[in-house]
Amino acid sequence: MMKNVYTVGQVNSYIKNMFQQDFMMSRIYVKGEVSNCKYHTSGHIYFTLKDATGSLPAVLFAGNRKGLGFTMKNGDNVIVLGSVSVYERDGKYQLYAREILPDGEGLLYQRFQQLKKELEEMGMFAPEYKQPIPKYIRRLGIVTAPTGAAIRDIQNISGRRNPYVQAILYPALVQGDGAAQSIVNGIYALERLGVDVIIVGRGGGSMEDLWAFNEEIVARAIFECSVPIISAVGHETDTTIADYVADLRAPTPSAAAELAVYDIRELEGALLSFQLELNRAFNGKLERAEEQIRQYEGRLRLLSPQNQLNEKRQVVADLEDKLRIRMEQQLVQKKHALELLAERLEALSPVKKLSQGYAFVADKEGRGVSDASRLQVGDGLDIHMLNGKVSVEVTGIEQEVV
Repeated sequence: MMKNVYTVGQVNSYIKNMFQQDFMMSRIYVKGEVSNCKYHTSGHIYFTLKDATGSLPAVLFAGNRKGLGFTMKNGDNVIVLGSVSVYERDGKYQLYAREILPDGEGLLYQRFQQLKKELEEMGMFAPEYKQPIPKYIRRLGIVTAPTGAAIRDIQNISGRRNPYVQAILYPALVQGDGAAQSIVNGIYALERLGVDVIIVGRGGGSMEDLWAFNEEIVARAIFECSVPIISAVGHETDTTIADYVADLRAPTPSAAAELAVYDIRELEGALLSFQLELNRAFNGKLERAEEQIRQYEGRLRLLSPQNQLNEKRQVVADLEDKLRIRMEQQLVQKKHALELLAERLEALSPVKKLSQGYAFVADKEGRGVSDASRLQVGDGLDIHMLNGKVSVEVTGIEQEVV
């Protein structure tokens, strides 16, 4: 009778677990020749590593593509860092790659990673130790080879951006025996000269060509330097220990020159803009001050004794005009009233009556007589006419019944 019968999935799962528990299989370097290399539309790369004794299927998932710094193709000899595990569906084991390097740089890469880890643990990459790059410099130190594209690019860009910056070159070895010490000597020499910023770099190359910038003595010289250092080693994709330790990393020597030297044309433009703004502000303030002075002058004129006197004189003159007008109006009104009274008086005047044929009768005492019943025969009367008076005596009285 059969016992302990397992499914295919259980067996594959068990084998996969064995691989996962094996520490060596979780992080292993494997070298070989690339064959059956296929770039999938998903971004994954499927390939096979082979040598004279066998082959091993492998895959680099899209998420790990940053671990591939070149275009891999069939026939390339490579070193792959990854883990070996089982793909349970097919029951096949394969290499799951995380980093892929061209063969020949593998040992250097291991040294690079080891030194990087050690220096990082020492705190030499910590951001709190990074010095700021001065915005405006007068003296630029350069540690690089005296010939080549790097120094030409730095000189051209520095001169174009600010011809007043003094560029001091320390002609260093940047490759081969003695290169690391030459770079260190250049850093110390320029530091003693008192430059404002130092660019340490060279053009691109293989890891072996750039190795001087991965040496610990170079890293320590950069870290201990009191002058801010910009690392500009290789091209944009190249990275060295010097890049991690430096106060600022530039992708290329040209970029380093742009980061180190402020463009004087921008400064001139900014100064011109500030000058225009200052002139506008000054002119505006001057105009406001002049307007305020004009207002003060106007107020002063209003408050001056002469102006006050003139104003009072004008007030008196206005009052005189008003008084004259009122008086003339009063005279006109009184004259008109007098004319009315004169007309009424003329209408009542005895002289006018007398001129119309009437006479005024008065007794001897001069009292007017208008009632015949008050008279007696023999009374004397005076009859006043227009041109004289007649004295008469009453000889008879006739009364009329009214």
